[in-house]
Amino acid sequence: MEKEQAKSHRKVGMRRMNSEEDRLVSFSKRRSVIYKKASELSTLCCVQVGIVIFSPMGNLFSFGHPCIQTITTKLLSENHTPCDGNQNLFEAYRLVKLNEVHQNYKEACKQMKAAKEQEKQIKKKCMVQISKGWWEEPVIELDLDGLRRRADLIQNLQKNVHLQIHKLQTMASFSSLLSSDTQVVGHERGGPC
Repeated sequence: MEKEQAKSHRKVGMRRMNSEEDRLVSFSKRRSVIYKKASELSTLCCVQVGIVIFSPMGNLFSFGHPCIQTITTKLLSENHTPCDGNQNLFEAYRLVKLNEVHQNYKEACKQMKAAKEQEKQIKKKCMVQISKGWWEEPVIELDLDGLRRRADLIQNLQKNVHLQIHKLQTMASFSSLLSSDTQVVGHERGGPC
């Protein structure tokens, strides 16, 4: 008759399962069995029960009667010493999470301080650039890219100056041509000279 017993009802040895899929399936089934047993214990013995389980993937699962919040509130608000001498898991978990939050806070403060310092440097540089033209900045303070940008700016300035000179010369010569044409035209009409 034992040979006819279904495969799912065989006793499984207590060793780690190699297949991740088997572990996840077993975790899911055994978790529901533990919840059922905790519920039975609560009903039969009229006790409050709380179970916290972290899955292999790191997810938190909990069961509590009457509810897990009531159990955890009671556990954290009173000074309980565990009956079996183990460290209070909730307190250990809380301390680990508190430490993580503290580390994250310190890192965020450090990043914020660095960002503020960088902002200060940028504002200082902007104020210097606003108060002085680029041509007034000392060349000695520039790196290679800065020197190249400065050379480009000087070339553009020189080009713009030459264009403006050419434009003004063209306008001056055009203006002088117009004034000489006006005198010749006025004289031919017989107007006053």
